[in-house]
Amino acid sequence: MPNRDRALAAAVELLGTEGLRGLTHARVDDRADLPKGSTSNYFRSRAALLDGVVDWMVRKEVPQIETTLKPASPEDLVDELCRLYEFMTGPNAVTVTARLVLWVEAATNPQVRQALLRGRATMASMLVPALAGLGARDPVAASDTLGACVQGLFLQQFARGEAIDPRPLVEIIVRGALAGTASGT
Repeated sequence: MPNRDRALAAAVELLGTEGLRGLTHARVDDRADLPKGSTSNYFRSRAALLDGVVDWMVRKEVPQIETTLKPASPEDLVDELCRLYEFMTGPNAVTVTARLVLWVEAATNPQVRQALLRGRATMASMLVPALAGLGARDPVAASDTLGACVQGLFLQQFARGEAIDPRPLVEIIVRGALAGTASGT
């Protein structure tokens, strides 16, 4: 893995395990086992590092999400979204926790907010066509609703420290999005 990517992976790990206070250029160097000053050479400021982290997370998750969002039926979409949730809360939990940390930071940091909105647009660019292909009346609104609800589930699951079954919520949203369509009736 290139040093820049090692730095970004280490930054995500620090954010996801220690929060924003744990993220410094020096700590990233240490966690990534890079020479002192390496992270600072790649990302001159904390803002640049946070921007890089968001873009790196999206790049790493897109392949997993792309394979999920090719449903043949509403039931397939529900199943695939639930499998994706299991991946995000299992093997990808540290990255999701890092994203939640960044969402809180985005409330007061416009640069982080813009980076997260870019990432959200990338994810929506994959979910909206899947919903449209299944006949959703308003695939953009359905995508926004699904995204908001799943983010809320992530927050609840990680804050409570207990697993949450996403299926009932995902079924309601998909069913609602497809109500009155050939796929949803």
